[in-house]
Amino acid sequence: MERVRFAPSPTGPLHIGGLRTALFNYLYARKHYGVFILRVEDTDQNRYVEGSERYIQEALEWCGMVPDEGPYNGGEFGPYRQSERKSIYLEYIRVLLENEKAYYAFDSTEELSTARTEAEQKGHAFRYGAHNRLQFVNGLTLSNEEIEERKKGDYVIRLKVDPGAMVSVFDEVRGTVAVATEELDDKVLMKSDGMPTYHFANVVDDHLMQISCVIRGEEWLPSLPHHQLLYDAFQWQSPKFMHLPLILKPSGKGKLSKRDGEKEGFPVFPLQWKESIGYKEKGFLPESMVNYLALLGWNSGTEDELFSLAELEKRFSVSGVQKGGARFDYEKARWINHQHLQKKSSEDLLQFDEFQTALKDFTSAQQLMIVALIKERLYTLDDVYEEVRLFISPYPFDDKALEKILLKNPLLVLEEAQKVIASGVPAEALKEVLLEWATKQSLGVGVVMQSLRIALVGKLSGPDLFAIITVLGNSVSLRRIENAITYINLKQKS
Repeated sequence: MERVRFAPSPTGPLHIGGLRTALFNYLYARKHYGVFILRVEDTDQNRYVEGSERYIQEALEWCGMVPDEGPYNGGEFGPYRQSERKSIYLEYIRVLLENEKAYYAFDSTEELSTARTEAEQKGHAFRYGAHNRLQFVNGLTLSNEEIEERKKGDYVIRLKVDPGAMVSVFDEVRGTVAVATEELDDKVLMKSDGMPTYHFANVVDDHLMQISCVIRGEEWLPSLPHHQLLYDAFQWQSPKFMHLPLILKPSGKGKLSKRDGEKEGFPVFPLQWKESIGYKEKGFLPESMVNYLALLGWNSGTEDELFSLAELEKRFSVSGVQKGGARFDYEKARWINHQHLQKKSSEDLLQFDEFQTALKDFTSAQQLMIVALIKERLYTLDDVYEEVRLFISPYPFDDKALEKILLKNPLLVLEEAQKVIASGVPAEALKEVLLEWATKQSLGVGVVMQSLRIALVGKLSGPDLFAIITVLGNSVSLRRIENAITYINLKQKS
């Protein structure tokens, strides 16, 4: 059975880049009738942020990606928090030490800092490895007695990378990755606080949790050879690997960041985190968020762009994952959301809090009519407040538009509309009656429609004009027309 894991660190809210990684893991699992696991990699306790773990779970649930196994769902392969697996890591680090695949290192922070500075002054990047490890204070340069004595203080445990070999790993997206071991450093596996590093813990956990395919961001690609060396050191079969392309800034170079969202006015988190608004609070549907994220780095092989989560589960394939970075486009995300909103019935839309709040003062019949009128104008659920506004009160008159209409005698149109509406002509017949009158008066259709729209709405854009009159009713429509006539008269006198 295919088993995949999404393994975030609870060091803050889940970024949409992380959510995209979770989505690809989820889709891979569902496509292969496998298991989707949430594993919390919280070994860096200094960076742990209260509430972020719960946030991650809630973000996944909002998107419909409920983990099959994890801290909140349980499972046979737990614990699913790395901080609760310390005894497991100690057992496996002991195996590496006994087999001389790892060693104790007692170098102080100051000593390492000095060595790093000296290397940089010579124009080299500092690397602790086979070429210089015998110059440091570690288990390869000390006697057993000295090692035991030094273990009373601080130390780390490093992977022993032997020179003279090639590490070759196949990535499902990028092909074969091959690196000479001379290019690799002796990575720290266990930190001085007794907690494992990401490199060690994720390999041990992936093996013990029977992960069949590791799907993660391309920032981890340089670490892949080290992880393969750990699998080899334990004589374990390594899983398949798939490194996903980065989500890039909307413009310029580099990875999408929170600062980009703040600068350009769009969220970078799925849900609200403290003062930072998320896509949910911005009025995005979870299905549209999932749809858009799927398009960032994956292609169905067709021209199709609109997918439900269920459709993505069926159509997702490794072959569709791209190597190049995917540029984030907030307007495209809004367009995707717009399309998903159009698919919903008026009755379904009325279930959302935004609609219930905006339409609370209208009757059920009016609510349905208003939703039908404004639905095609909505890009987010938040747009409902602005679109409903005209049914509550008209916008301030658009003076620029009005100045153009004044040359066409709008008062003649409005006074005739007053008479027709007051006579009780139903809204559905009003258009035909007014246009027939306009023809007799040699007035263009545009003059009639623009004059009425300015009077009823305040500006020249909005839903169907006569449907607006139906919702407003005759008395409200007449009052707005009367106000417009008064305003135009004052305008002409000034």
